[in-house]
Amino acid sequence: MKPLIHSMAPYGRTGGRVYLRMIHDVTADQVEWRTVPDYKRTYGIRRGRKLRHLARLAPLIRSLADAPGHFLWDDLSLLHFTPEMRARTIFVLHHYEPLQADSWPVEPLLWRRLFSVLPQCRAVVCVAPYWADFLRERGVDNVHVIYNAFDLTEIDHVRGMDAAECKQQFGLPEDEITVYAGKAVHWKGTETVADALREAPGIRVVTTGSNTIGFSGHHYDLPRAQYLRLLRACDVGVFTPRMREGWSRCAAEALLVGVPSLIRPVAGLTDLAHLTAQPAPDLAQLAAQVRTRAACPPEEIKTAYDALARYDLEYFEGAWTSLLAQVTTS
Repeated sequence: MKPLIHSMAPYGRTGGRVYLRMIHDVTADQVEWRTVPDYKRTYGIRRGRKLRHLARLAPLIRSLADAPGHFLWDDLSLLHFTPEMRARTIFVLHHYEPLQADSWPVEPLLWRRLFSVLPQCRAVVCVAPYWADFLRERGVDNVHVIYNAFDLTEIDHVRGMDAAECKQQFGLPEDEITVYAGKAVHWKGTETVADALREAPGIRVVTTGSNTIGFSGHHYDLPRAQYLRLLRACDVGVFTPRMREGWSRCAAEALLVGVPSLIRPVAGLTDLAHLTAQPAPDLAQLAAQVRTRAACPPEEIKTAYDALARYDLEYFEGAWTSLLAQVTTS
């Protein structure tokens, strides 16, 4: 009989939602998943949305208190759980960033309370060593690192595409260096990259995502297949977040499809930059750095690919299957 596990619904395009959806996908034959709605992603106005989300989830979580099975949770609503429920929970922490607090001044207090109850969980999972160390410093000992993972069949298909044809598809001139600056959302640093390269001749900055910052440059909000083609069309990636991320999936995917990058070593991105040997950006010299990275030798690009390719779906399924079996059978 399959173990029963409750989680938030894995809908949405954020890195955390993609990660949760991948867990569901790779364990679908081994686990009976039941989900509850993730209300905070239904609110158009950010201010106070986590408090509204927590209020709406409270009765749903109370109804699960005596439900059989275990929990895989990645949300502040863990605070609604009883200690007995937390003892049956694997919690996934992608990152914690005060810049993202949309329910100030209450939200920082909620996070502080969350860190105090995480030791009650059966296990806690992070996507980068930085965050595992962050939690251990706060008394959370049962921490596992399970990295972001990638479908290499999909990735290798994109790597095999002709970059010039991809450029042509998106109307990007072949005689320009196309710089991918990541998702045009708050605190990702896309405006920083665009400003630093604004006067640089022969360099064009592109961004993707929902464009919550109102970026007025070359922006594309694309379905996944087209997004990966756009990455293949780019010559260099530059990632300069202000926020402390887990592992930037955008940065990792850019590297995997063959885009040499410059990565600011912040939080989990420090681990990614070190693993793939990507230098840090210097905004005062960014145009020169971009031109140097655009001429990166193929063997260096292949080294970065090889470093990330070990985190494929087989790795991800094995890591999560092992942890779920450990938790649900003990």
